[in-house]
Amino acid sequence: MTKEVEPEIASQTFGDPVHPPMLLIMGAMASMLWWPEAFCRKLAGKGLFVIRYDNRDTGRSTKYAPGEPPYTFDDMADDAIRVLDSYGIAKAHVAGMSMGGMIAQLVALKHPSRVISLTAISTSPIGIDTSHLPAMTDAYMKHSAKGAKVDWSNRDQVVDFMVKDAHAIAGTAHPFDEKLTRAFVEQEYDRSGGFLSATNHFLLTSGEDRGGEDRGGEDRGGEDWRGRLHELKVPLLVIHGTADPIFPVEHGAALAEAVAGASLVRIEGGGHELHPDDWAAIVDAIVTHSQAK
Repeated sequence: MTKEVEPEIASQTFGDPVHPPMLLIMGAMASMLWWPEAFCRKLAGKGLFVIRYDNRDTGRSTKYAPGEPPYTFDDMADDAIRVLDSYGIAKAHVAGMSMGGMIAQLVALKHPSRVISLTAISTSPIGIDTSHLPAMTDAYMKHSAKGAKVDWSNRDQVVDFMVKDAHAIAGTAHPFDEKLTRAFVEQEYDRSGGFLSATNHFLLTSGEDRGGEDRGGEDRGGEDWRGRLHELKVPLLVIHGTADPIFPVEHGAALAEAVAGASLVRIEGGGHELHPDDWAAIVDAIVTHSQAK
């Protein structure tokens, strides 16, 4: 593969730079906005210097032609380190959600000296066989299949689909606010200049082996990382909703079980989301984990 020019990665910070840094990595097709500003400010208010950033092909970061992304998950893990470097940060607490949780696992495996602690939210373990774990729900698979019919260059179609997607991944514990979600998706779409390039994320695993986010876990992270999750030495916290339709909670449990000393916090009725009604529990768990000795 031809070596690509390093991408420009847009980022934003919250809180006091003298506080311990917390790097947030979001999932597939999602810019930094999916770490809501109010959520980031809650973390910052607990004494963390919070950094969120746009993954390549999202938000205001470098975008590539859709269909053949010239990068891998490993490159996206290196992006996280570039963000830390841009702030002169030697090591940080790292939290990742969904595909961002897989990237965060790679960051901790590839760059252990740069990671103080790791929090993995609504994700699945990389480099181990997850074929025995429950797959995404039939209802979500049915919804997801409709994405193939979306014209990703058509704003109205994309916004409508993404709102339905947000509803489809929502948990059972809280009501879904469609009006608020639509306003957010429209903001995200317009800030990013559309989501066409972001569909590249579903063509990734690592290196030569490519596939979607929802494929079996054995090939996630690529050949080099297969079977090496047990090497992860940084303290690991797993946070997972019990009603997650993309990665059922058994994926979070498998990740916690694969890493010595890891802990699992279940969000009862939580989906594949950061619902505001769950922020208190999630923020408290992250902060407590970051303060553990």
